[in-house]
Amino acid sequence: MRPLLGLLRKEAFHVRRDRRTLIVVLALPVVQVLLFGSAIRTDVDHVRLAIVDPVPDEATRALRSRFAATDTFDIVAVTPTASTVDTLFRSGLAQQAVVLPADFARKLASGVPPAVQVITDAAEPNTGSLVRAYAEAVIRGYERELTGPVPRIGITVTTRMRFNPTRDSANLFVPGLMAFVLTILASLMTAISLTREKETGTMEALLVSPLRPWSIIVGKVVPYLVIGVVGAVAIIVEARLVFHVPLRGSMTLLLLESVLFVLTSLALGILVSTRTSSQRVAMMAAMLGTMLPNILLSGFIFPVESMPAPLQWLSNVVPGRWFVVIARSIMLKGVGIEYLWWETAVLATMAAVLLVVSSRAFHARLD
Repeated sequence: MRPLLGLLRKEAFHVRRDRRTLIVVLALPVVQVLLFGSAIRTDVDHVRLAIVDPVPDEATRALRSRFAATDTFDIVAVTPTASTVDTLFRSGLAQQAVVLPADFARKLASGVPPAVQVITDAAEPNTGSLVRAYAEAVIRGYERELTGPVPRIGITVTTRMRFNPTRDSANLFVPGLMAFVLTILASLMTAISLTREKETGTMEALLVSPLRPWSIIVGKVVPYLVIGVVGAVAIIVEARLVFHVPLRGSMTLLLLESVLFVLTSLALGILVSTRTSSQRVAMMAAMLGTMLPNILLSGFIFPVESMPAPLQWLSNVVPGRWFVVIARSIMLKGVGIEYLWWETAVLATMAAVLLVVSSRAFHARLD
């Protein structure tokens, strides 16, 4: 019994001495509950809706007002032609489009059922199915309110699912898994590797060497960059051969974007390692700062639009959010850099800022 009590006192002493470990251990479950409880949402809100209205009149305006009055839809564009819908979908500005016929009011007045087409972005199949049902409910509600010489006028609704017509869940999760797996390969492994150097004392040998801090960082980071690129290629090949996820865009562009994301994740791993002194603290800090946000706040599983406003703002600083959009857009929509320049610019800015900050923090740590 006495040796056991001595072991407990020794471990308690180490925990009290390593205050950063204690803080991270206490903060991790609290942050997990807050993130999971706030980010997990099965409902869909703020759907970006485009309406094609060739001949606006009283009837089409009444239907448009019903969509605008709901909390589910945000009308982002009203266009006279359907030719702009494809651009809105590929750029991510719209998730759904309602196409009204030019003779909508005339057919209603004459008792002929008009045909309304609902086009939905099904890159996220669960969200797409819900959004389609919401749009049909709004149209049916408008249909029940119609009055005139004909007691009941039916509206023919046809639906079309874009980019993932079979609503295969693999098309949703596999591109998002790229961000998760690359984060593990880059951030977590880099943070643990550098802190291991401190624990084993081999960092002291680097301190007395003529190498500069940036040289040390390059030497430590390049192997993980290569591993990340190999991992990205393996994920893409597996997605095509095993899960049959389409690759409609450029393979080269997807690999370049993957390299950019890996660089950002590596910089985060270096920054974590400069602020921690042990592998266990580095592992928990990397999980708290990179893995959890990339799972919950990137749109990988739960739509960002359905999250509370504070989490939506916070998601803007999560690199995975931008990479998930890039991966899905290239693989499912076949878009190029002309549609993804903003997401690419954000990732490049994050990578540059984090590399500079982590390099300076590493230099200060060496001093």
